Amino acid sequence: MTEVTQNSEFTSYIKESFQNHTFVNLSLGNYKGTDENLKNIYAKRILIKNQEKLSFTYRYKTRDIVKNYDLTEAVSLIAGFLNTGFRLATLFTTKADFHLEKTGSGKVILKKKNPVNETQPSAQHDKEKSRLIPAKNKSYLTELKITDAEGTVFKNAQDKYRQINHYVEILSSLIKEIPTFGNLKVVDMGSGKGYLTFALYDYLHNVLDVDADVTGVEFRQDMVELCNSIAEKSSFKNLHFEEGTIDAYDSTDTNILIALHACDTATDDAIFKGITAGADLIVVAPCCHKQIRREIEKNKTTNDVDFLTKYGIFLERQAEMVTDGIRAMILEYYGYKTKVFEFISDVHTPKNVMIVGIKNKKASQDQQAILQKIKDAKAYFGIGYHHLEKIAQL
Repeated sequence: MTEVTQNSEFTSYIKESFQNHTFVNLSLGNYKGTDENLKNIYAKRILIKNQEKLSFTYRYKTRDIVKNYDLTEAVSLIAGFLNTGFRLATLFTTKADFHLEKTGSGKVILKKKNPVNETQPSAQHDKEKSRLIPAKNKSYLTELKITDAEGTVFKNAQDKYRQINHYVEILSSLIKEIPTFGNLKVVDMGSGKGYLTFALYDYLHNVLDVDADVTGVEFRQDMVELCNSIAEKSSFKNLHFEEGTIDAYDSTDTNILIALHACDTATDDAIFKGITAGADLIVVAPCCHKQIRREIEKNKTTNDVDFLTKYGIFLERQAEMVTDGIRAMILEYYGYKTKVFEFISDVHTPKNVMIVGIKNKKASQDQQAILQKIKDAKAYFGIGYHHLEKIAQL
């Protein structure tokens, strides 16, 4: 058979296995095309909004990119890949496996073998077994209206459940970078309804087996009463919620301080509470950056980026970066190793920035150099003061 015929037969097997529900997965390898960074492509069946699709993982030397396609588009793409660089292709199905190879001489060989897999894997896009916080046997998730009594996540709570696990995944890697001896004191500033606070307590006690006292600080009395009631029903003895504000809370001896979506300068108040407590870990996800934006708008300093900041949307983004950049420098001034990264909390909210400070007792910071950088940044953007700098009296 010709190469075109062999490729066509191979792609027909893909289509047939997908339609007959025997498709397991597919891999393309031995790439000799024009994209020097592309190595492999892997495809698996997934279920998105009750529609079966093929999910492609494009594996490059330094990153993976995932894209989802319907069957027709996926088969068309695979046919194209076989003609433009991939010399190996393997289709796994529950009935048979198909191996397509293009030799150095240009000969194309298509082999059919006995199946390696006799059952088709689940197409569920989100596998519960991979969750740090499984949905079953979690009474607090039921009380918070995330799951029913059997542990099934409500349809309208799927995004919130993913969000909870996403936060815990981030925090789990950060917690492993700090000392965990003794009894941890954890404070969640602006805890709201307590979704993350409950999940973090559960993770610390039941997954990491760490002794931890966890406190949620929330201004709204009804939220505090609700969360304390759920904590009691869940037998979470070392979890409690307090009514109050971030700036009024006594953070003494706090090991881990968290403040997610504290608005504007409330994030600065939370960071400073962590600094004054000497917390091992400070994690904030800022919301709103009004204070610095007002400073930039008021002074209208001429600089190299004023051609951008004359537009409101660019000014807003610039204010966000400057605000958080200075926050990171102040954390470094106080001996913290900092991380600033972007994450997506759920599909209905925009991208967020998370600022992390990990206490580095061995670090020797040039504090004067950091102060000079802060001073220079303020002068460049026309900033009279930064709230965190002000309350820290730098």
